[in-house]
Amino acid sequence: MKSQWDCVLQNLGEWQGSFTHFSAQGEMLQDIPSVISLEGIHQNQAIHLVLKRFYPIPGSAELQPKELVMDFSAPGSGALFFENGAFSEGKAHFSPHSPFIAEFCLLDGEDQIQGKAERRSRLVQFFNAGRQHQLTLIREKRTGSVAPEQPRLKLEDLLGEWQGKAVTLHPHVSLPEPKISDAFFSLDRVSEGELLQQFYSPEDDAIHSAIATCQDTTISFSWYEQPYRTVLLPDGASSTCPMQIHAQQPFFLEAGWLQSPGVRQRLIRRYNSEGNWSSVTWIQEYRVN
Repeated sequence: MKSQWDCVLQNLGEWQGSFTHFSAQGEMLQDIPSVISLEGIHQNQAIHLVLKRFYPIPGSAELQPKELVMDFSAPGSGALFFENGAFSEGKAHFSPHSPFIAEFCLLDGEDQIQGKAERRSRLVQFFNAGRQHQLTLIREKRTGSVAPEQPRLKLEDLLGEWQGKAVTLHPHVSLPEPKISDAFFSLDRVSEGELLQQFYSPEDDAIHSAIATCQDTTISFSWYEQPYRTVLLPDGASSTCPMQIHAQQPFFLEAGWLQSPGVRQRLIRRYNSEGNWSSVTWIQEYRVN
């Protein structure tokens, strides 16, 4: 089993892409080209990060670069990484009185475990006073990669039954021990305008069901009496989270990525009824019918 730092190192390299900002309903607001370099230094005991984003200049066809440079030698306290480099990062406690942000990163390629992923799909969810405010999708390829981008996700891409493997990590331990379980998800039409969504949760070892509705690029459903929204995004990506996070109720945040037809990854970040971060689950699943 790899250490958390070894998992972080799976992300080394230079990645080209863009930061695309969306409203909570999935309307594109702005697309900012980007290049991020993650270089191992001090014999890979630390990472030198350089992020360049290129912003439009009013009245000009040129772009203005803005640069962020930092070194780090450990993952953040609110982050957990998986062996292929996938991770989720965010606050360890939800408070409705402060901005709340969660980030997810999924990798795709011929050999993810050996650090040869060619693409990354990152998603950042923003909340103000507990209300879903904005999304940022970051689509990236290794510099020089010709890996194709997927079309915008559609409802039809998700219909059917999906099975696979789920790996769950829990925070607040020095070496997180993965819990491996079967993954199950299904989405079926039950009537005009209505869908039945079912998914297995390793947290309580149960299958949960919910009636959902789809409108344009969003799927809406309820979980623990909270309204949730799934936004279907470019490059096969999706974002699922509560429309409003309520105090004293458990909730989850999810990023999905359809890597190719019938092949999908998901990351799920969970919080308990006290607002404390409780786990992260990475799922690799395949459509079986």
